[in-house]
Amino acid sequence: MKKLILSFACLCLIASVYSCRETVDKAQDAADSAVEQAQDAAETAGNVVKDAAESAGGAVESAGDALENAGDAVKEAAGDAAEKAGDAVEATGDALKDAGEKVKEAVEN
Repeated sequence: MKKLILSFACLCLIASVYSCRETVDKAQDAADSAVEQAQDAAETAGNVVKDAAESAGGAVESAGDALENAGDAVKEAAGDAAEKAGDAVEATGDALKDAGEKVKEAVEN
């Protein structure tokens, strides 16, 4: 009977050790999986940040181009306005000159 109890105890010990090894293996697999998922999440987050930075860079570049185009348009409009103002001043001067000559002729006649 003693041998039977010892044999049963040995069998229980072997089963216990085997069960512990499986638990350790499962825990190791779970830890590896968690690390892999964390790495994937970090990589995905890095890609999102990179894409956002590229998009922001593109937006800044577009805004810069728009400002440059607006500046060119303002320069052109100011140049056109100055040219028209100069033409108007010249036309006014010519009109005053003609009016002065007509007044002079009217006074002489």
